[in-house]
Amino acid sequence: MALNNYYYYDEQSCEFVPVEYNSLERIVYTACIWILCGVVLSGIGISILSFSVGTPAEIALKAENQELINQLKQTKTKIKDLDQEVDQLAKADNEMYRSVLGMEKIPYDERQAGAGGADVYSEFDVYSQETAEILKWTAENLESLERSINIQQVSFNEIKSYYNKNREKMKHIPAIKPTEGIILSGYGMRYHPVLGYERQHEGLDFRANVGSEIFATGDGVVKYAGLKGTYGRLLIIDHEYGYESYYAHLSSFAKGIKPGTKVKRGDLIGFTGESGMVEGPHLHYEVRRSSNPVDPLKFLFADTTPEEYMMYKEIVENNHRSMD
Repeated sequence: MALNNYYYYDEQSCEFVPVEYNSLERIVYTACIWILCGVVLSGIGISILSFSVGTPAEIALKAENQELINQLKQTKTKIKDLDQEVDQLAKADNEMYRSVLGMEKIPYDERQAGAGGADVYSEFDVYSQETAEILKWTAENLESLERSINIQQVSFNEIKSYYNKNREKMKHIPAIKPTEGIILSGYGMRYHPVLGYERQHEGLDFRANVGSEIFATGDGVVKYAGLKGTYGRLLIIDHEYGYESYYAHLSSFAKGIKPGTKVKRGDLIGFTGESGMVEGPHLHYEVRRSSNPVDPLKFLFADTTPEEYMMYKEIVENNHRSMD
């Protein structure tokens, strides 16, 4: 940028004379002008950037808020997983523990009882729509999960109290797995591998090689021990209180096991085999109540965790073929 021309009055010559600048003065003046322009332009740029993007503090705060939202989304996923686990416990509670003990089931609606009205979480409306929605969902579902857990805890306490009051009766209920093998097939309509068509399968099939140990599932008296039609070598235990358990396709009975023998839960009573009409070696196990077959899976609660129960239930629901 060029310097402007300035004049001063020379009294001797009686005329205006232009002011002359040396090279250094011209360089200093030009540099000052450019620095001033740079400062002005930088200020304008910073103002525009702050208005459109935000100050450094605002940018850091936005990043922090986004990270919090991401964490809340991860928490939402974990809450959903926990809610599913509590639902599984509730199903096992109703279908296994309460059903076998003859206790009244807790209705699902009662387990999921809500609280408050629609404006309970309106305090979150001051935030952005995305943040408000995820905060409301998290708060509502955490509260629901807490209620479900509390109800489940009360239920388990009731079951424990009932069990303690009826301990003698509980000794006789067939309540453990009769052998160590995993369940292969369940109760209900199943395809029979020998007959070649579907028919009612009245028990559980446990995987077992010939000679695997079989245990009494509850206290009782041996009612039958011998060969019986398609069951092959069969053992029946009368557990009193209307319960009986059947152990079929055995290879042999344990020493001393015969009609009239008293047994306790966990006693060795026989060994697995493949006698009778079967596809291969295994244990066929039944539970009868008042002479009527019932689903034995619901009675496997004394040595089965809720997670194992849900696994067994999934197996029997997906396998429509029996071993006998």
